[in-house]
Amino acid sequence: MVSNQILQNTVDGLKNITRKEITIIDNDENLLATTQSQLARASLEYAASVIKSPAEEQLIHGSRYFKVLDDGKTEYILVVHDEDEDAFRVGKLGAFHVQALVTAHKERFDRDNFVKNLLLDNLLPVDVYSRAKKLRIENNVRRVVFLIETAVDSDMSAVEILRGIFPDRQKDLITAVDETSIVLVKELFERDGTKEIEHLAHTIVDTLSSEAMSRVYVAIGSVVADLKNVSAGYKEARLAQEVGKIFESEKQIVNYEKLGIGRLIYELPLTQCKIFLHEMLQGFGIEDIDEDMFATVTKFFENDLNVSETSRELFIHRNTLVYRLDKIQQLTRLDLRKFTDAITFKITLMVNRYMQYRERPAK
Repeated sequence: MVSNQILQNTVDGLKNITRKEITIIDNDENLLATTQSQLARASLEYAASVIKSPAEEQLIHGSRYFKVLDDGKTEYILVVHDEDEDAFRVGKLGAFHVQALVTAHKERFDRDNFVKNLLLDNLLPVDVYSRAKKLRIENNVRRVVFLIETAVDSDMSAVEILRGIFPDRQKDLITAVDETSIVLVKELFERDGTKEIEHLAHTIVDTLSSEAMSRVYVAIGSVVADLKNVSAGYKEARLAQEVGKIFESEKQIVNYEKLGIGRLIYELPLTQCKIFLHEMLQGFGIEDIDEDMFATVTKFFENDLNVSETSRELFIHRNTLVYRLDKIQQLTRLDLRKFTDAITFKITLMVNRYMQYRERPAK
């Protein structure tokens, strides 16, 4: 059903234009919206008889009652608390407007239902194409799936904010998949590539972060050219989201096509990871590395094993950096100044992080 707030805004707007008192009642005889509470309570006495009557418009005790139908059944009763000709015209106009709201709400619900089933791969190809045609959604166009995770205040809607960013509902499909996740299936131009797609992701992050005042994570699937392949793009975005949280938790945007070695490690069997760690560490634990040493290693890798640049950015003497690298070599038997040893240690850190993720208690 259309929200009570939208119905209240509707009757308030009509009253401001027509100066008529208006009430809306649902088919269960519940008062949903009104501009005059006392008149509204009185009109509830006649709601049952209006619903049962075959007439679509009635004049009862000085008020005009208009039915708003949905598939031939009464969905709402709109009451204009007057009986003149202006009241009749206002009632007809109001009922027409509420009918349009009902139709739009049903279409949005149908679209949301279609998108969710499309993402979950619950539709046969023939059903995808037939329902897409009915909903006026094109099939053979380039699309990409954005999986957006955010936590917004109860009085704000991230879905509505996104619909404000991407208002073309025929081309861009937006739906909430759970309390914190939203999916945007964005239609692309032929010239759009990785740069343009990631620019869209930054737009989503910046807008939601500023308007919803919440940290936002966006995972991007690969581009698909057929509507039935959107589910594959959604699965890729979910994988990118999970891999990103393990190996690149500091990033707000993760692209499935740029997961790199993290994707490879994520797909390794757990037993193989344990064997690898045992072979590499041989009793040494990653937890034995203190924060200063860990920060040193991280910055050293960021600077492509450049000792001078790393010491400058860490504001430490070159000899201090060399001392820390020597200490890590004593612990791990790996000289991080050598490319091969540095790669081995980097992979060891990533596998260890993956193991910690897999072995953490389920929430």
